[in-house]
Amino acid sequence: MTEFVAGLYAQYRESLIRMLYRRTGDRDRAEELTQEVFARAVAAPPRNPRPWLFAVALNLVREEGRKSSRQGRHLELYRNEQPQWIEGADETLLRDERIGKVRSALAVLSERDREVLLLQAEGMNYHDIAQATGLAKGAIGTTLARARRRLVDAYRSGEGNQHAAS
Repeated sequence: MTEFVAGLYAQYRESLIRMLYRRTGDRDRAEELTQEVFARAVAAPPRNPRPWLFAVALNLVREEGRKSSRQGRHLELYRNEQPQWIEGADETLLRDERIGKVRSALAVLSERDREVLLLQAEGMNYHDIAQATGLAKGAIGTTLARARRRLVDAYRSGEGNQHAAS
């Protein structure tokens, strides 16, 4: 790896893995995709690294989704995922349950809504989110606000379904 890309790797690796894990639901796959992002950075070093790295990562996920029905399988896994129970770890059980609900709510959102929310969660500013997604910078605030509202609605809707089934 060139020194430039090695610096990018040290700075952005964990953030990319985190965002890709949230997007794919598979830590190993997130790490593989992150490696591919940096392999592409070695081949063509970016001028504006942060948005470029995240845009490449999102494009890889989209590409993968088009090539297979992976997204549908992930959605089924999320629905069927059972939180692991460890004796004396009520907090862990509740946290895992909340994570499952958030993943289910995220799965209901459009790809664009998921992407802008996940990029913002990684600390990206509007300019970088616009560059990574191809949206106009002026549309990012509105897109984020609507995506947050849709996420909250989907989360609450999922809670209602759970209570009704109880």
